[in-house]
Amino acid sequence: MSSNSGLIAVASRSFSQDEFLRNKLSEKYPSVKFNETGKSLQGDELVSFLKGAEKAIVALEKINDDTLKYLPDLKVISKYGVGLDNISFEDMFKHNIQLAWQGGVNRRSVAELAMHFILGCVRGSFHSHHEVQKGTWTQFKGQNLSGKTIGILGLGYVGQELVPFLKPYGVKILAYDLFPKDDYCIANGIQQTTLENVLKESDVVTIHLPLTSKTKALLNRESLMLMKKGSFLVNTARGGMVDESALYDLLSTRHIQSAAFDVFEKEPPVDQKLFSLDNFFSTAHIGGSSIQSIRLMGQAAIEGLSNPKPAKPENFFNYPL
Repeated sequence: MSSNSGLIAVASRSFSQDEFLRNKLSEKYPSVKFNETGKSLQGDELVSFLKGAEKAIVALEKINDDTLKYLPDLKVISKYGVGLDNISFEDMFKHNIQLAWQGGVNRRSVAELAMHFILGCVRGSFHSHHEVQKGTWTQFKGQNLSGKTIGILGLGYVGQELVPFLKPYGVKILAYDLFPKDDYCIANGIQQTTLENVLKESDVVTIHLPLTSKTKALLNRESLMLMKKGSFLVNTARGGMVDESALYDLLSTRHIQSAAFDVFEKEPPVDQKLFSLDNFFSTAHIGGSSIQSIRLMGQAAIEGLSNPKPAKPENFFNYPL
């Protein structure tokens, strides 16, 4: 048994429910407690659960001053997953708490879901499934993906993982990123351009950016209107980057032919309007939740407990999905 001392608190319900990860963590650390409630802990419940812990593993739990000011014993937070929008770097740094994070550990499962969404929307299989369920037997006429223009917003781990999935279809790929990816784009025949050009010229737009102050509400009503009439929108990254009310309006008029989202601004979603549309398709934030990705994310979180780094606010934008 490891000589590590101090309590490890696993707030993530997904990690806590996985017997393989529980055993791996318990083999390495003698004092561990898991979130056995089956729900995501927030506010007072999260504070109560983390109290007394020296290190913690978190997933989507909100980590900010409202929580950290009550946790004087906490020294390390290890992220289970890749998104960091739920963690305040400023407050972590203020309380001298170190962060462990590894990017790209779930890139294959998220990229596969994005590809599934793209094909389901363009080919029309999602729409046909809904019709058959309702007892309507019609041959819905979808489109071929081959030869279309695909716009990738974000060429981090997931965006780059998606590229080889798309290439066999003979598509043209446009890309926008917060930081230049010249070498990668040249090597892979991708045209790197502006957000405006990607939206105007793409038949399909798929989002793979992190949620930050720079990307929040990136696709507002004005920018969504730039999309080609009859185009498709996919989001497997984070909610909050798309104006969901504007998306509803553009889907209602078929300016956007259909959309598939795995993520929402509020989860579970509070506004149910989108779900009333027959051209909107959704899953419950399952992008990184394949069995294989869960294990990879969990093992990365375990390893991170012993190899954290200061959560300097200026480093926040250097953490790609």
